[in-house]
Amino acid sequence: MVDSPGRITLWGIEVFVATAEEGAISAAARRLGTSPSTVSQQLTGLETALGTTLMVRNARPMSLTPAGEVFRRRASAILNEAALARAELAMSDLSSLTRLRLGMIEDLEADVTPALITRLANDISGSQFLLETGPSHALYGQLDDRALDMVVAAEMGAEADWMEVHPLLTEPFVLAVPKGRVDPDADVLAQLRDLPLIQYSARLAMGRMIAAHLVRQNLKLSHRFEIDSYHSVLALVAGQVGWSILTPLALMRARRWLDRVDVFPLPFEPLTRNISLTARQGLLGDLPAQIAVHLKGLLSQHVVTPAQSDFPWLKGALTLR
Repeated sequence: MVDSPGRITLWGIEVFVATAEEGAISAAARRLGTSPSTVSQQLTGLETALGTTLMVRNARPMSLTPAGEVFRRRASAILNEAALARAELAMSDLSSLTRLRLGMIEDLEADVTPALITRLANDISGSQFLLETGPSHALYGQLDDRALDMVVAAEMGAEADWMEVHPLLTEPFVLAVPKGRVDPDADVLAQLRDLPLIQYSARLAMGRMIAAHLVRQNLKLSHRFEIDSYHSVLALVAGQVGWSILTPLALMRARRWLDRVDVFPLPFEPLTRNISLTARQGLLGDLPAQIAVHLKGLLSQHVVTPAQSDFPWLKGALTLR
C-alpha cells in the first residue's frame, strides 16, 4: 500500500537506496525480500511525498534524476543514523553483564574497534572486559578453546554446530596498483605481468585465499615480496615497486597511501570474503545479536560509505549482510 502524500518513511528511503544501488526494481525486490510491485509503490509514494521525480524508470539500468542524486546522499545518511539509533536502543541493557572477552580482527582496528570498545566500556562499566586483536584463524582458535566469548573475524569455512553466527559484511578483493601505471581500458592483466606481485603473506588465511584463487585462475605471477602488513604492502605499491591484491578493509586501514595508488576490480574471476560475529550458541543471550547490530552501523559509517565514496564501483560488491 502506498503511503499517503506528504509522508516519508524509512522503508521508502531504504527501497529507494536499494533500487538506486541495484539499478532495477526486480533486483531491489530480491535484495529486500519483497515484491517488485511493493518496490514500485514505495518509490511512487516517496516521489509523491517529496513532490519530485527521483528516478528515470525507463532507463536500463535505472538512473537517478538530478533531484534523485541529491536525495540519495541524504538518504544514506538517514539510514546510517537509523541503524545507529537501533543499535543504541538494543545495547541499552548491557549494564548487567559481568564479563566479556571479545576478539576483533586486526583489519578493524583503525576505526571500528575503537568506536565499539568506547561504547562497550561505557555500557558494561561494572564488568571485567578483555579485548584480543589478531588474525581470524587465531581468534577462532581462542573461541574454540573457550578463551574468548565472541569474535569478529573473516569466515573460514563451515560453521560448527556450537557456533552462533551473525553475518556483518561481504567485501570483494581488489587490485591495488601504482598510480598511473595501469590503463583500466586496456588489457589490465597483461600490464600486471610487467610489475612484480607484492603478495600478502600466505602464512595468514587471507594470503592463502589469494594464492589459491590465483592458482584457480591458472596465473603464475612473479613476486619478490611476501608481507603481512597492509601498511607495508600499500607503501610498496605507492612507491611504484609492484602491485597487490587486498580488500576494502585493508585500504581503509592503510588509507594514508591511497592518494598514490589506483584501485580497480580484479581483472579475472571475482573473489570475496565474509566478516561475521561468532559466539558460542546460547551462552550470551541476545548480546551477540545486539553487538552485531551496532557493528553494522559502525561498518557502514567507517568502511562501506567512505570506501564507496572513494571507489563508486564498489557499490553492490561491498555490502552489509
